[in-house]
Amino acid sequence: MVDAKITGTRASPDIRLTEDPGLVHAAVVGVGEVGLRTALSLVESGLVVTGVNIDENRMLVRNAQRVASSSPEHARLERALAHGRLDLTSNVAAISDAEFVVIAVPMPVDSHLVPDMRGLTAACASVIANAVQGQAIVLTSTTYVGCTRDLIAEPLRHRNGWTVGEDVYVAFSPEHVEPGVSGQERYATPRVVGGVTEECGRRAEAVIGRGAPAVHVVTSPDAAELTKLLENFRAVNIAMINEFADSCRAFDVDPIEVIEAAATKPYGFMPFHPGPGVGGHCIPCDTHYLLWQLRAQRLPAPLMNAAMGSIAARPRRVVDRARQLLADRGKRVTGARVLVLGVAYKPGVADIRESPALEIMAELAGVGVDVTYADPHVPTLRLGETTLQSREQAESQEWDLVIVHTVHPGCDPSWLSGQNAVLDTTYRLSPELRCAHL
Repeated sequence: MVDAKITGTRASPDIRLTEDPGLVHAAVVGVGEVGLRTALSLVESGLVVTGVNIDENRMLVRNAQRVASSSPEHARLERALAHGRLDLTSNVAAISDAEFVVIAVPMPVDSHLVPDMRGLTAACASVIANAVQGQAIVLTSTTYVGCTRDLIAEPLRHRNGWTVGEDVYVAFSPEHVEPGVSGQERYATPRVVGGVTEECGRRAEAVIGRGAPAVHVVTSPDAAELTKLLENFRAVNIAMINEFADSCRAFDVDPIEVIEAAATKPYGFMPFHPGPGVGGHCIPCDTHYLLWQLRAQRLPAPLMNAAMGSIAARPRRVVDRARQLLADRGKRVTGARVLVLGVAYKPGVADIRESPALEIMAELAGVGVDVTYADPHVPTLRLGETTLQSREQAESQEWDLVIVHTVHPGCDPSWLSGQNAVLDTTYRLSPELRCAHL
């Protein structure tokens, strides 16, 4: 076992390509939101990087450019490609040429809230099949406790007869990527590393630390995996603040005013804000990895279960409130024209994974509402068997109800004052707009 420690020095915040004659070649398996940023970070720290995606239908430069197109990553990607420091391929054999391998594929949960292991299992199997002696392999995908050992360390030992820590080096280092924020955050956010052995941790730290101000080394991949799951327990805070906002409505008090007042306390209080639910890959999914394992061991986790249940119920709360607002105006639900403003799960991104808007729209359509949406970052989306397109000039039309789900930077919501009814699920629009809240 290795004692936990913090090491590393601050990387250059200039995000320029550097010429480092040290460690030469890395491979990143999975070229999505996290994988692309990981690859660019490694390029900018001096490595030549191969991005490997085993799904050719989502390939390759085109897909990476799409991922980066609405963010500051686009210029970084173009620069890395132009300098010949980043190559993108679907040939998994390219993994064999790398000294350092990062696995960065998503692991969602299925409709039963059980981890969907298919993508991660396939990626790890590809890495193992093409591994060479001396490689350092680091899993960054958020996952369950023990996954690094189960899917990488043990298969390497059984398949090749290698000793982890001598023939090959395996570690877990949870990703820290904030969608919608410039790549600068990689140089501002410390990283956690947990190796199967001390030498595994040291080798992973040497590379991970090139793009982070500090590296916190923990004693095992299990501890690092749990670290990532703990980071996303803010689900409990979000569930509580949603409940608090509902309480404020009962007293006819603005919850944001109260939150901002409480935030003036310089210690012991962390502000959270209510909303229509939570989306993205982290908060709606990650806690379920741990709950899944705890259920198998018959270990209760009532607080976590209650928080996740509350979060899951929030979109239905939006639908119920929307129906109430329509009824208050004497408007039948069937055939009512409802616009959802913003469907991305957070401002400034095009990401609709687990977005509450999808469930809200599906529920409304299910009761006969003529529901559509407007979002400049999401030109089309799939709702059941129907493909919808973002409404252009939505502000020039009259709607029975506008549900404000996501307000993107640069959006001017002043036109909402002329609409029949507005439900502001963000709680952040100006009081002058006289929006209803949940």
